[in-house]
Amino acid sequence: MHHSLLPLPFFHLWTYLRTQPLLGLTATLCTWELASMVDAKAGHKALTNPTLLSIVFLAAALLITRIPYEAFFNGAQYVHFLLGPATVALAVPMYHNLPAIKRDLSAIMVSLVTGSVVASASAMVIAHAMGAPNSVVVSLGPKSVTTPIAMGIAQNLGGQPPLAAVFVLITGMLGVAICTALFRLCRIRDWRAQGLAAGTAAHGIATARMLSLNQTAGVFSGLAIGLNGVATSLFLPILVRIFGY
Repeated sequence: MHHSLLPLPFFHLWTYLRTQPLLGLTATLCTWELASMVDAKAGHKALTNPTLLSIVFLAAALLITRIPYEAFFNGAQYVHFLLGPATVALAVPMYHNLPAIKRDLSAIMVSLVTGSVVASASAMVIAHAMGAPNSVVVSLGPKSVTTPIAMGIAQNLGGQPPLAAVFVLITGMLGVAICTALFRLCRIRDWRAQGLAAGTAAHGIATARMLSLNQTAGVFSGLAIGLNGVATSLFLPILVRIFGY
């Protein structure tokens, strides 16, 4: 970016941030605030989800400024680290809703295992039928599992962890975009069912959406993330053997 495009104080600040890990951290936090403002102004629509907008804004900014992703991630990794504690923190609302979870445990397990198998098998069947390479088919299998688990599963089964992470991200964004409209279309009004479906199909990004709508939906969505990760890691090797990979 040329000196003349920015006032001198901002140019000096930009020059400093661009060479420091603070760039990624500052850009991530500022972008999230901007995306949250846009989402609030739009009335919290599915397509204005702050996570989705943040990804779009940050990707555009990196392309325009030609900053390498590695340089950006040097600072963004501090926010990335918090993903683990944030996921663990979902245990708090789960604990408060433990009686409801125990009461519906049988229905939860049947629904989750069915959804988990269908999510993986359908993607793999379609990719296989379209002639996708083996590594792509395997990487598609854990697309509905949270990123760290999906990358580990893909690596152990002969897939490509970075590609699995991309599929996870695309699945989450698509899930957020269509889940609420799909629930209305199917007349699914039970927050427990909505949360379980969203978490099973579209992991953490959909869970964040559910938490913003209703705490019960967020609890069941967070529960689905953990259980889906366990279920997928158990049955996906069987699917891979069935496909002969």
